[in-house]
Amino acid sequence: MAPEELIEQTVADHIAVVERFQAACADVIREMGLVTVDTLRAGGKICFFGNGGSAADSQHLATEFVVRFTRNRQALASIAFTTDTSILTACANDFGYEQVFARQVEGLCQPGDIAVGISTSGTSANVVKGLEAARARGVKTFSFTGENVGPCGDLSDLALAVPSPVTARVQECHLIAGHLLCDIAEAALAEG
Repeated sequence: MAPEELIEQTVADHIAVVERFQAACADVIREMGLVTVDTLRAGGKICFFGNGGSAADSQHLATEFVVRFTRNRQALASIAFTTDTSILTACANDFGYEQVFARQVEGLCQPGDIAVGISTSGTSANVVKGLEAARARGVKTFSFTGENVGPCGDLSDLALAVPSPVTARVQECHLIAGHLLCDIAEAALAEG
């Protein structure tokens, strides 16, 4: 396939998935946004975790909350459990890779926080364990998945399921959803 055709096909596919995503996910994004605002107002924090591209999304989104998205304002409490290589490698070595997020949930999350597990497949073992640990601690749980919510969706108070089996399209919509959560929080908290 020529580059021009690839570009046209990819952009057309992206637009089609985003349109399905808007129709299927607008209500859950709105609800996640309201819970996020309430959590931050009450002094809670948003904790993101995932693998690979979802790890990068976790870091990106936590940064938008702490630093800024579109408005200069006070920092909003958020952390990505994918950034501390000492914790990740020690936990993987001592307890297994499946425990790297659960262990951080145990040490860093409290009731009143939100744990956001990001897994395009909905089945990543360490994301599932992280969500299980969050539920056991009374932490609110969100998941961002593809069309198969898998165990991640089952363990979530609110599950965002992007209506696509294509990892790249799912990740693109996860970023839109995360930006919307931050934008909703900024708009609400800027108003007081």
